[in-house]
Parts: sequence; C-alpha cells; structure tokens
Amino acid sequence: MAQQLPLDELSTIIARIQGLLLTEEKVTTAVQLLARAAKESVPGTIGAGVSLLDARGRRTSSGYTDGIVEKADAAQYEYGEGPCLTAWASEKPVLVQDVHTDPRWTGWRNAVRDLPVRAVVSAPLIAGKEALGALKLYAATPATYDDSSARLLQLFAGPAATLLSHVQASEAPKRMTEGLQLTLNTRDTVNQACGVLMERLGVSRDAALQQLLRQARERANTLQQVCESVLAGTPASGI
Repeated sequence: MAQQLPLDELSTIIARIQGLLLTEEKVTTAVQLLARAAKESVPGTIGAGVSLLDARGRRTSSGYTDGIVEKADAAQYEYGEGPCLTAWASEKPVLVQDVHTDPRWTGWRNAVRDLPVRAVVSAPLIAGKEALGALKLYAATPATYDDSSARLLQLFAGPAATLLSHVQASEAPKRMTEGLQLTLNTRDTVNQACGVLMERLGVSRDAALQQLLRQARERANTLQQVCESVLAGTPASGI
C-alpha cells in the first residue's frame, strides 16, 4: 500500500530542491537534481525521471536516477505512448498500479515487460499555462502507488516546474549570446580573410569571397576553417 509523506517532510523536500535548482544555471543539471529529489520523496520508488518536452512531445532534456528509468522512458519515446507522455499531454497525473495488467499503451507495456517496473506514477510539470514535461516514479512492486501518491507527486511537481521554467529562461539568453558571438566571430574572420585575398590577388571583395567559398567546397571544409588557414599564412591551392 502506498505511503504518503507528512506535509512537513514534503515541505522540507520542496525547500531542498528550491535551494538546489536556484543555484543551477543549466537545465540538464537541474533535471538530474530534481529526479534524485523525486526518488526520495515517495517510499518504494526504485527510480525517478524528469523529461522536458517540446510542443510535439519530443524530449528537449531529461534526467533520471537509474538505468531502469532510462530504458522505460526510451520505450515511451520509441512508441510515442506511455504514462509520462500521457501526463504531459493531458496535464493530469497518471497512475499505473500494475504495468502488466493495465490495458493502456500496449506497445510500451510489452516493451518494458522484462524490466523490474510494475507500478508508475507520473505528474505533468506545469508552469503558468505551459506544460514543460513530466516527472515520473517507477516501482518494482504492484500497487506501490495510489491516488495519494499522485496527489503528492503533483504537489512536488508544481514548484519544481516553476523553478525549471526559471532555469530555462535564464539559460536561453546565454545560448543566444553564445550563438551571436559565434556568428560575429565567423563574420570577422571572413572579412579579414577577404581583405588578405583582395590585397594578395588584387580582386574585389565579392571575388575574394567566392574564392573562399570555392575552396571550402573543394576541400570539404567550413568557410571558417578556410578563412583561418588564409589568415595563418597557409592558404589552400589557388588562393
């Protein structure tokens, strides 16, 4: 029979994950921390996982505590069905008291039959009006979880989703900045290499650029690599 944590213990766990997640800048690390905290939150759990999904239900990031979780989750994404994806799509907790007898998700159920997974509870990660993904717990014994487990996991998932959304938001500008910096660096390198060729060959900037592009194609290199070669004083044949 499933056991429910006292509210004061739940509050302690939530405070702990808040402290952990707020110190993290990377989503990949945050979901791993959350998975570990979730595993400790419900007695009888042998593994926990967190999956962040895009609008089409494809994983954008995931974290898990055990290899069993990784395998059970992989089967969900392979078959496009399962308790985690259902919790995300329906935005409601999903309870499976016995994987072997539950009639839902036939493909996934058959795929995990040889795994020590008999009970599952999954809750959506909802921040505001957006379902970011799902949190799930796996147990090796049937009826490990019940409705109170689903409610508990939903209480756990609420603040976790809000915190994950903040981590995602803070990481997005960093990714944009890194991408912009790479673009600017590439542009500067191309401009410098064009200048070298213009002086060396007495050609226009457009002609110099075409030379660089031709060499990149012929050598199966990137434009950045060819430009760096020119600037290093070791130009490819013909330029």
